[in-house]
Amino acid sequence: MSQLNDLRSQQNDPSFANVWQELKWRGLVHVSTDEAELEKLLAGDPATYYCGFDPTAPSLHLGNLVQLLLMRRIQLAGHKPLGLVGGSTGLIGDPRQTAERVLNTPETVAEWVGKLQEQVQRFLSFEGDNAARMVNNLDWTAPLSAIDFLRGIGKHFRVGTMIKKDIVANRLNSDEGISYTEFSYQILQGMDYLQLFRDYGCVLQTGGSDQWGNLTSGTDLIRKVEGKHVHALGTPLITNADGTKFGKSEGNAIWLDPEMCSPYAFYQFWLNTADSDVVARLKVFTFLGRAEIEALETAVAERPFAREGQRKLAYEVTSLVHGVDATEKVIAASAALFGNGDLSVLDEATLKAATSELPSATVETGGLGIIELLVATGLSESKSAARRTVGEGGAYVNNAKVADPEAVIEPGQLLHGRYLLLRRGKKNLATVEVTAA
Repeated sequence: MSQLNDLRSQQNDPSFANVWQELKWRGLVHVSTDEAELEKLLAGDPATYYCGFDPTAPSLHLGNLVQLLLMRRIQLAGHKPLGLVGGSTGLIGDPRQTAERVLNTPETVAEWVGKLQEQVQRFLSFEGDNAARMVNNLDWTAPLSAIDFLRGIGKHFRVGTMIKKDIVANRLNSDEGISYTEFSYQILQGMDYLQLFRDYGCVLQTGGSDQWGNLTSGTDLIRKVEGKHVHALGTPLITNADGTKFGKSEGNAIWLDPEMCSPYAFYQFWLNTADSDVVARLKVFTFLGRAEIEALETAVAERPFAREGQRKLAYEVTSLVHGVDATEKVIAASAALFGNGDLSVLDEATLKAATSELPSATVETGGLGIIELLVATGLSESKSAARRTVGEGGAYVNNAKVADPEAVIEPGQLLHGRYLLLRRGKKNLATVEVTAA
């Protein structure tokens, strides 16, 4: 089942009067234009809205997932989404807090545009009366001359206002400073909103609250040029209960591309959510209804050892991003690692992902005695310790107990023709990759 099919089975919670009230309950509204008008807009006839994603990497990440699911929730309420992947803004990149971005080549950006478009499309429906559309801002910026840009768009922006935007002000006060290229980013994003307003009647833009300055550059531009009031919605930045930035692991984002972050690693990320964060994550990252989330909240408070909230969160989000089939393979792999399943049924990619963090050793065919393998992987510190482990019934190969200290692994036991999973006791695991002599 594809991610889109998974999403088609979702719906907004009918216990809320309208989608705006649900977004508020889920903690998805941090800052916005007029709340009363936005609630009226989203409770009314189908309106067109958009969110933009810049190809500054070959994949979207968990921060982007907040916006993708927000777009889907609003579409489920009957409104029309525009998914914008910025072929032009991606050539510049929005200003970072710390330093100037490294500019990627046009060829690289074009390749990443295609990848991000595919990812965005998985979360929206392109059928029905409120079918989604994909747009690329390179289509309207590439033909524009510098003179036309400065005369038609630039004249509506005041430098005094632009330098007061938080990210710009921070960079101006830093040793790094800010280039005119990144300084101009907010003008380009404002122009995007104006173009989409003119072409599609778009009246709402969503994004992270750290993008609020860029979001309002569009609402201000439309007011000045067209004399119309449109809306912007900024979601809160997702942080852990201890204040650390969400979705970072040793400085690396949790990517949506399975080649950059395997479904197994993705699932484990959610499974390791702290008790203090799990309810908030369930609200933001799943389509579970209020009653079910409140029941899980009670379970987390009363039975934290059972990890019910984390297991439900991991299953739901991994299913949305990677599909139910991949999620079930991940769960099977987790069980099989500790003797509660059949390792031989796991495909090679899932097996490798599930064991990637384990101690490992590479040995040649012919060196497959159980004692030598336990020592080579570090599960036993010496041959005598390995013999004791085998003698006490604590040695396993591919979840099968090894009782004979003289046992030699046969080629037929290798998983996918080259892997072994060794276990000492219940929880000490290691892998072996067998190569030709």
